[in-house]
Amino acid sequence: MRRRRVRRSQKGGAPKWMVTYSDMVTLILVFFILLFSFSQIDLVKFEAVSESFRNRMIFDFYPSPIPMENPTQSSSHQEKGDNSNEFQTPTLKKDTTDKDQQQDSLSQLMNNVENFLNEHGLNDVVSANRTERGVVLVLQERVLFDSGEAEILDSGKPFLNEIGTLLLKIPNHVKVEGHTDNRPISNYRYPSNWELSGARAGSVIRYLMNKNDLDESRFSVAGYGDTRPLVPNDSAANWSQNRRVEIVILEENTEPET
Repeated sequence: MRRRRVRRSQKGGAPKWMVTYSDMVTLILVFFILLFSFSQIDLVKFEAVSESFRNRMIFDFYPSPIPMENPTQSSSHQEKGDNSNEFQTPTLKKDTTDKDQQQDSLSQLMNNVENFLNEHGLNDVVSANRTERGVVLVLQERVLFDSGEAEILDSGKPFLNEIGTLLLKIPNHVKVEGHTDNRPISNYRYPSNWELSGARAGSVIRYLMNKNDLDESRFSVAGYGDTRPLVPNDSAANWSQNRRVEIVILEENTEPET
């Protein structure tokens, strides 16, 4: 009798070395995933680089090693600027800032006011100063009012008429501020320097608007009493200097303070 052959079962699958290799590849993949998770990507730069690749702008720096079928078409596109590179022709930024523009505008306003005062001979009674708010015209009390009063004198009206002519030529908003010295006042009209300084500023605004038909929305008024002196209140000359009305021509497009 013939001996029966015992059939050995053949195990299928990959060779044993493949298992080790796959483990190694898996570990390397996990390693790079961990590195990526710890890294930080600048999204702005990443998007810029991605966009440049999509637009093929980086490759425009170098000629293609593969000859083109129609090289004349490529040159015509470059002449038209179809393949222009934003890295070669960066957008120029304006050097002037908002602060520089404001300073230029204030300088122009100051020049206009000084020219106006010179032409009309007002330098002896009106002084002009430049501040961060705008141009400040300072009128001393003796020009406009009697002591302790808020009614404008006839001798002061010509000066206000000239200032009104100036305000007609410019669109700026205006703030009128009244100031006094530190000597107390108390009567039935003005119980304190607060009321006197506010009344004087209001009188100047009323006169300017009524005489020159100026828009009242351009004006604001403030009475500061003796809280903002120019010089110490220690002499008759200094008292006179502190008693004043200031007309502040604000920077253009600046709303009056509330």
